[in-house]
Amino acid sequence: MQLTHTYIPTMKRYLILACLTCALSATAERINIDDNWRFAFGNTDPAKDFGTGTEYFNYLTKAASIHNAGPYAVNFNDSAWAEVQLPHDFVVDLPFAREASHSHGYKTVGYKYPATSVGWYRKHLPINASDSLKRISLTFDGIFRDSRVWVNGFYLGGEPSGYAQQTYDITPYINFDGDNLLAVRADATLEEGWFYEGGGIYRHVWLDKRPARHITPNSVAVTYNPASAGTPTVNVSGRVSNKLHSSTPAATEEWSLTASLTDPSGYQVAEKTIALTDIPAAESESAWNLSLSPSSLTEWDIDNPALYTLRLTLNDGRDTDSEEIVTGFRRVEFDPDRGFILNGRPVKLKGVNMHQDHAGVGAGIPDAVNIYRLKELKKYGVNAYRASHNPMTPEVLAACDSLGILVVEENRLLGINDYHVGQLAKMIDRDRNHPSVILWSVGNEEWGVEWNDKGERIVRELRDIAHRLDPTRPMTVATSGGPTPVIPADVAGYNYILQNPVEQHRRDYPQRCAYGSEETSGCGTRGIYFDDRENGRMASLNRIPDSKDSCINRISRGWKFYDERPWLAGLFYWTGFDYRGEPNPLEYPATGSEFGLLDYCGFPKDEAFYLKSWWTGEPVLHIFPHWNLSGHEGEEIDLWVYSNMDEVELIVNGKNLGRKPMARNGHLSWKTVYKPGRVEARGYRNGKRVMTEQIETTGKAVRAIPEYAYSHDGVQVINVSLVDSKGRFVPDACNPVTISFGEQNNSTDETLTPCGIRLLGAGNGDPAFRGVERPATGTTPSSFTIPAFNGHAQFIISNPHACPVKIELTD
Repeated sequence: MQLTHTYIPTMKRYLILACLTCALSATAERINIDDNWRFAFGNTDPAKDFGTGTEYFNYLTKAASIHNAGPYAVNFNDSAWAEVQLPHDFVVDLPFAREASHSHGYKTVGYKYPATSVGWYRKHLPINASDSLKRISLTFDGIFRDSRVWVNGFYLGGEPSGYAQQTYDITPYINFDGDNLLAVRADATLEEGWFYEGGGIYRHVWLDKRPARHITPNSVAVTYNPASAGTPTVNVSGRVSNKLHSSTPAATEEWSLTASLTDPSGYQVAEKTIALTDIPAAESESAWNLSLSPSSLTEWDIDNPALYTLRLTLNDGRDTDSEEIVTGFRRVEFDPDRGFILNGRPVKLKGVNMHQDHAGVGAGIPDAVNIYRLKELKKYGVNAYRASHNPMTPEVLAACDSLGILVVEENRLLGINDYHVGQLAKMIDRDRNHPSVILWSVGNEEWGVEWNDKGERIVRELRDIAHRLDPTRPMTVATSGGPTPVIPADVAGYNYILQNPVEQHRRDYPQRCAYGSEETSGCGTRGIYFDDRENGRMASLNRIPDSKDSCINRISRGWKFYDERPWLAGLFYWTGFDYRGEPNPLEYPATGSEFGLLDYCGFPKDEAFYLKSWWTGEPVLHIFPHWNLSGHEGEEIDLWVYSNMDEVELIVNGKNLGRKPMARNGHLSWKTVYKPGRVEARGYRNGKRVMTEQIETTGKAVRAIPEYAYSHDGVQVINVSLVDSKGRFVPDACNPVTISFGEQNNSTDETLTPCGIRLLGAGNGDPAFRGVERPATGTTPSSFTIPAFNGHAQFIISNPHACPVKIELTD
């Protein structure tokens, strides 16, 4: 299957977000309205939910009824509500309870907790009189879940899914040159997935101002024809909307649309203007298309993610509307014999599955943290990301575009009715132009239909629907072992080679394209080498013999299988990061899955270095376990090395244990007896020693060393490492770590300048960590203390003025 395509990532601001108010043109704006919301918990009982819906004329019976008294009423008093900034997850700071949902990480949310499963948001928003001739809309990138939205008491509608983007035209309800009241209710009672999902407005919110006649949002599609000879062609299509009142006279019968394309350096490589015939007023649309022939074009690639900017300008003789689309051009093919082909060459997908939550911030992940997560994964050779199991946050997709990470994007629910197809269409319409997206996934592990013909019939219909929505990309479905869903799929997704007879399918269906949509990492708790399951921690399964499987190192089992078969496109490990919920095979007090290659904060586990060995060209020599194994003196220990050296030699406490050759995609191990001291590994290539690494027993932690791991748009990710008096990392240290911040001393006049620092989240990677206590903050300096876990802690702060903070060990 040969498919070519471009991508259109909705706007450069999604990549950079340095400015949250971005002009689209002289008469169009997109304004981020994440700031200054108020929040309060509601209740699933209407009588306790601020009386919502109990009025004689409630919000459904009459529009903006004067009888309304709930939080959507303009005169409702929210002065006692908390002030919050978006993205916001109202579940992340809730307590844990043994009887709460296992799949959602034992947080006190869901049907058992009516008082903490509903969240209300209100915001006051002034809109200028000068905007009265524009169309004004609200866009919510994600509200979890079952949301309802009001403006000035008018009920706009709702969205059951927590992952679908919602847009509401609010033009006729606005108080121009006055105050406007936005109200949102989110009900997280029902779980949409079987993993932590949080609650509330956890993605960005936008206020869009457009001329009455404008480019229809999410209508533009950009496709790329590379041409076997001559100049490549960029095809652009879309729709325009006319929302002028029918009584408004037109300024002209002719409209014009100009498309200009600039390369990554900002040089214009193509431009074209076409005429559009006027369309009738009042809610009408018209389609258009054009072709560009760029003077030069660099293809987007994982090693060179070249991004172009397409600027569209609509002029109707009255106003202008414009849209900027950051895109890339690449050739994608899935071949039954050669696997995944990118721009004419085979590329193995070296991927991870990811959920959308992070330590301390839950599902309300700041853009800086999303970018930090992707950058950390790339360090270990990851080139592909599978969104498990829902449409993605727009900023994550934009970051994948700019970082050269391939994406499999997945719809939330399998089915062919309006509800299911509507979600699929929203995802594809919004994201079809991202160069990073290579597959649309329509379902995952649908056990109820995998073993009967319903699975085949449903996926066959969804394949045709996906092709109509986007003819440039193949679709896929992931199966946990049942054969029927992958029969009609363009590309079969196999979840685990132990559950799917992949070789048999190859014999039975030699023309089938396929990849490993999930494969086990075998990971456990970072820095834990002896099971402590009663406290929610476990040793890596890669180091525990399994009678069912002769291959102990499970992470290598998956990679070896897919690497050795060129007809398979690659694989996605379960998972890249640890995540809240699904702590299998453990139970409470463990509250999260421990199969991430990186822990919940992004600190690497040993298995990350296995992948770095075989997924990157960097020299790697990683020894484990660490040598602070207090309490295990005299015990026999398996010392492992992950490396891409030809040979590795190991010396333990001065004794040479020998030199061993490293098999491709393998690892090495030696048995020894634990005694405090030093372990040294020496790596050889072509018979010459080229690397030496060592670990040693350290002293107690005496100092905390902060690293500003990533900073963006005023948000800082600060990773903390604990070291001993000799400056050596202490891999078993769990000391309390305190971050302090407050006002900044101005050196010129010795006055204090408020820094406006806020703690957004904190964590340590411990799957049993219970979170940070957030004391009330005012003008005085604030401090927060959490325990480090096995030598690490992490703080995520909003620090708009880049003021200094203090991080130290505390008793």
